[in-house]
Amino acid sequence: MAARVESFYRRIGERMAGLPACNGALAVQLVGLRAWRERCLGVLVTPWTVSLILLPDAAEVRRLGVDERQCWRFPSGDYDFMGGGEGDLCFQTCSLFSPPADFSSQEEARTVALAALDALFEAADNTSRQQEAARLEGRSVARQPLSRRGFLKAGGLFSAPR
Repeated sequence: MAARVESFYRRIGERMAGLPACNGALAVQLVGLRAWRERCLGVLVTPWTVSLILLPDAAEVRRLGVDERQCWRFPSGDYDFMGGGEGDLCFQTCSLFSPPADFSSQEEARTVALAALDALFEAADNTSRQQEAARLEGRSVARQPLSRRGFLKAGGLFSAPR
């Protein structure tokens, strides 16, 4: 199924080539695919977006409508996914970077995508609560501990859970 998803997005990429939202340094590639809850989860890198992607198992046939979202709970929080696909190909995506203008290479996008995927499976911590408490007490927020997930969120490298 991964090859079909990449082929689907390559066809879209042909129509989007040259648009300002596209980063010419990036190509369509699924990275970090791993089994998760009887599905396959990874990150889809394209010239116009970098997104989490959830591929359903063979028995799952429910396709999300155009305006439908499905919330999935991960150790780091809850995330809304949107449906996509064509014909019997269906999947769900959750945007991480759109457009991915700041990436200078495919390798850089892959590295950040894999870090974001790892961060998804790290338990939510209370770093932001610690930082807010420090701010209210007049202490330095910068001296508060920062997890890898917190770093990614603080640096804008990972969309915040809802």
